[in-house]
Amino acid sequence: MSNKDLPLVISAPEPRTLELIFTPPQLARFRAKYRVVETTADGVAGLPADVLARARYIVGQPPIAPGTLDAMQALRCVFNVESNLLDNMPYETLFARGIHVVTTGLVFADPVAELGLAMALNLARGIVDADLAFRQGKELWGGDGNLTARLLSGADVGIVGFGDLGRALNRLLSGFRTRTRVFDPWLPPSILIDNGVEPASLDEVLSRSDFVFVVASVTSENQGFLGADAFAKMRKGAAFILLSRAGVVDFPALMAAVKSGHIVAASDVFPEEPLAPDHPVRTLPGFLRSAHRAGALDIAFKRMGDMVLEDMDLIDRGLPPLRSKRAERETVSRMRSKPVDRN
Repeated sequence: MSNKDLPLVISAPEPRTLELIFTPPQLARFRAKYRVVETTADGVAGLPADVLARARYIVGQPPIAPGTLDAMQALRCVFNVESNLLDNMPYETLFARGIHVVTTGLVFADPVAELGLAMALNLARGIVDADLAFRQGKELWGGDGNLTARLLSGADVGIVGFGDLGRALNRLLSGFRTRTRVFDPWLPPSILIDNGVEPASLDEVLSRSDFVFVVASVTSENQGFLGADAFAKMRKGAAFILLSRAGVVDFPALMAAVKSGHIVAASDVFPEEPLAPDHPVRTLPGFLRSAHRAGALDIAFKRMGDMVLEDMDLIDRGLPPLRSKRAERETVSRMRSKPVDRN
């Protein structure tokens, strides 16, 4: 079979690259099995008519106008390897035509959950501050260095959102024997109970937790929904760990709650990235910072390649994709997450 006879894939994975998401053997297999047409996201609409007509798959989430989609009569699946669903293609038409839209965000669940656990342990035990004090010759020994320390083991924990990341986090927390309450308005209580957590209202999660993990995606309904009132409801000294998107939080209100000493906080995400050099959160005591690096591990990116290849193989055989997560007709238009600016 000549290369022109192979199933055609339009590759526009920015901000990722094929070399990032595939190992060399995976990439060789990908190129051997498919005719890969590489372009930019904005370049998809300008591809030759025969390329659009024959495209079976898209790797990426380029903007797709209705007219461009009409020309893609062989399209079976859009593999979103950025993993934030943007409102830049006619989803209703895609679903009506039976075209899958899938994301590979599951690969980030374990890495982000692990960093979130590390952040919680640090806020509980002051590990970073103790190390910095040691370097400056100002360390406090024994109990003098534990005046604000506490245990995660047996603590009351709240989780806001219970998708892939929330479930990965819950698996890690199970070893700490926490009492975990979850608020997720998109899930029925039985799913939460089956995962060993207690369904709870947002107020209950905030007011009854020693540690609150926020792992909810940004939607049209929850932008900035965690503000001053929410932080005021938290227990004094409780830890707030933000792992999903900064858009769900009123960030100035979060900083004010930390500055007042009411809570401590940690975040891997910020309203603007990269963060301005003079942003006040950089020097805020009681706030642990991480530069959107929780999920950006090479092993996670390479797992994307596995997911894409395995799901393409299933679809090639007339079966549905199973490794990647399918976008849902009822919720895809509500997503408001921003894509990452860099790898």
